[in-house]
Amino acid sequence: MKLEGTSVLITGGGSGLGAAVARRFAGAGAKVAVLDRDGNAAATIAAEVGGTAVVADICDEAAVNAGLGKIEAAQGVPRLLVNCAGIGTAKRVVGRDGPMPLGDFERVIRVNLIGTFNMIRLAAARMQALEPAGEERGAIISTASVAAFDGQIGQAAYAAAKGGIAAMTLPIARELARLGIRCMTVAPGLFSTPLLGELPPETKQTLAAAIPFPGRLGEPDEFAALVQHIAENPYLNGETIRLDGALRMAAR
Repeated sequence: MKLEGTSVLITGGGSGLGAAVARRFAGAGAKVAVLDRDGNAAATIAAEVGGTAVVADICDEAAVNAGLGKIEAAQGVPRLLVNCAGIGTAKRVVGRDGPMPLGDFERVIRVNLIGTFNMIRLAAARMQALEPAGEERGAIISTASVAAFDGQIGQAAYAAAKGGIAAMTLPIARELARLGIRCMTVAPGLFSTPLLGELPPETKQTLAAAIPFPGRLGEPDEFAALVQHIAENPYLNGETIRLDGALRMAAR
């Protein structure tokens, strides 16, 4: 897919990995829409990249459809959807205070998995009406995590949600193939995002030491570079790519 002049929607684009993707795609000439539940963050990044800001909860069908309508009016139907929105709650199944509240598990599944699926279904429904650009009408790139494959203690909900994103990638790619829409997923390891940025330096050094090579946290632009390559390479489809420096997470 040629990015120059292409309408792109990035969820969770107000910070972290999503913001890095917004910056990189804008640099490649794409028309970028930044969707985030934090309106100030969305507006800040959208202003920086000359794009469209959308405030919405990815689980809210009405809000997402309204946002897609706003994007369509401003820059055209998104031909590329990049799902970066998510949360990272950690809690043991059975802790000192008893079993994990079911609502906590449900919230992580709802935001990370159901929210991602909600974005995919609503964006793809609009993509299918587009005229093909070369071989394809569009592409969808979602964000899982290495926790999908080797989740740690306390990550049952997070691993289940991210594992679900990885698991649905192939069946969605197979279904949308008839429409000329690709579906891919990236499973990042430990990246230097605002969440990890709050940790003490010594803690970050310990985390980095567990990464075989390079022995450091990933940079958000390295994630964005892979997303860009996936977008531009039409033969990548139906797969989840680990981006982790060969990291395999220990039990804790």
